[in-house]
Amino acid sequence: MLPEPRMLCIMLVKVRFGETQKYVKVAETEDGYDDFNTFLQKVIQKLDLPLETELHLTDESGTEVDADVFEELLQAGNLTVRVTLEKSTVALQHDLSYTSLESPMSDNSSGSVSGVSSLVSSDSSDATVIVHTNGGRRTHAERESAKEMVRNALKAKPGGQFILDEYDKMKTLTDSTRRKLVNLLVANMVEIHGRSPPISVRTTCALGIISLFPSLRDPYSDKGYEHFYDPESGSGYLAWRIKTVQRNTAAQPQRCSTSTTYQDSPKRKRDVLCTDKQLLGEHCHEAISFLKHSTDESAIKERMRATFQYRQTLVQDQQCSSTVFDIFPRFLDITGLIEQDFTMMFGEEVSGRFLAKWPTFFKPRILADCKKLTSNEHIEDLMSLQQDSGWDSDLSSILLLVHLLPPTPKGHKKSAKISPCQAVDHVVRYLQMGASVETFLAGVEPGQPFLLGVGEKKSSIQRYYVIIDHKAIPCKAQTSLAAFDELFKAHFIFSVSYHESLYNFYTFIQTTVFNIDIGKAKETPRVKELRARFFHDA
Repeated sequence: MLPEPRMLCIMLVKVRFGETQKYVKVAETEDGYDDFNTFLQKVIQKLDLPLETELHLTDESGTEVDADVFEELLQAGNLTVRVTLEKSTVALQHDLSYTSLESPMSDNSSGSVSGVSSLVSSDSSDATVIVHTNGGRRTHAERESAKEMVRNALKAKPGGQFILDEYDKMKTLTDSTRRKLVNLLVANMVEIHGRSPPISVRTTCALGIISLFPSLRDPYSDKGYEHFYDPESGSGYLAWRIKTVQRNTAAQPQRCSTSTTYQDSPKRKRDVLCTDKQLLGEHCHEAISFLKHSTDESAIKERMRATFQYRQTLVQDQQCSSTVFDIFPRFLDITGLIEQDFTMMFGEEVSGRFLAKWPTFFKPRILADCKKLTSNEHIEDLMSLQQDSGWDSDLSSILLLVHLLPPTPKGHKKSAKISPCQAVDHVVRYLQMGASVETFLAGVEPGQPFLLGVGEKKSSIQRYYVIIDHKAIPCKAQTSLAAFDELFKAHFIFSVSYHESLYNFYTFIQTTVFNIDIGKAKETPRVKELRARFFHDA
């Protein structure tokens, strides 16, 4: 037996919940600090809340606290978090310095700019952005003012002209240049407004970025700039950079906002579009019994449609979800049932979006974008369309998206980091024709669904399976695109979370390709930025 990790010290985290203030112990061992989920459970126990309570955490600056930054905040010391149970909007302080800038953009609304000071002006210690709006919508003048502030800030900083020149030449920005853009603008805000710039200034800066660089605008988000700064959740590239600056200085940040959180979309309960008559009670049990013994494929699919609602109730129940293949074993020998359930859930138009959009719109843009990545052997193999030993070009384009949306670190810093090459194994694996699928399944560790391609070689697969719960579900179609389509849909019909290393990857597929839960699913700035880049030339 391995020895227990030796405890090094105990840290106290101050937790504010309404008017209540508690201290929660966080243990540090040789393996690192308590992980984020352990901390959340301790908070729930300390506050005497129900075990299933969903908590939303922010630090004193109003920035969302999640697993990605938790340990770093602990190491910075004196961590205080504010806990809420529901999402809420940011409460701005209206004073002589600034007013709210959270309104959505519109060219048709009335409004006037009373006065706007330049982001690069430092003549006065109270230099701030002052905007008065009528009706709460963006005017053309406001966008132009924000645009000029960003332009002036860049021209005043070393390296800023390079950013402007790159955009003029390429009509977009590379990832490294976008990081320089964010760093320069945050440095400028901090110089003028201190280590915690007002929310209005951050919001105006984000608006200025997409006004000056239109291809960086996210067409699917409410305002288009939330990946740079989202005032409701306190997240985005600008917020993260400001937080880094705050952690590297001695100044104490100001308390501000609460955070917006989202449900994990494949697992969330939803109203479905199913219009078929559903069987209940004994009629449902009779249909289930019929399904286990019938050999009539059309009758099986008809009964599967009639028991859809019962099946969804089953998979939503954590204690019963593992029995779905025992109760409905026909998933394992009748193809097309995943597609049938997904269509009943979302409708035919949504169900067909991936196969309709991917080959003509997303695939060429991914291939073009990957040419700008730092090349390695794995990327070169996926990009080489003439190769005979690798995956076909359609599946390769899907796997290249993993490189464009690489895994983000989770949990302890000392935990093993996963590379995009390793993350690809959680999307698809290969089995030589003639090898036993049953033997393969016996050696697979439990985890999230993935594809298994069986064939003489990767570029010529004879059979695809969706692997879930040590079961092999045969895919209906034989193309790699159609097989991946079924893999994605399996997450929803079986109510299974995305693999954590592929969260950005699958969320992009969900919101940007299928257009499911737009504005509800939690998207990282990286997902929004890539979408903005792809749709700029659309």
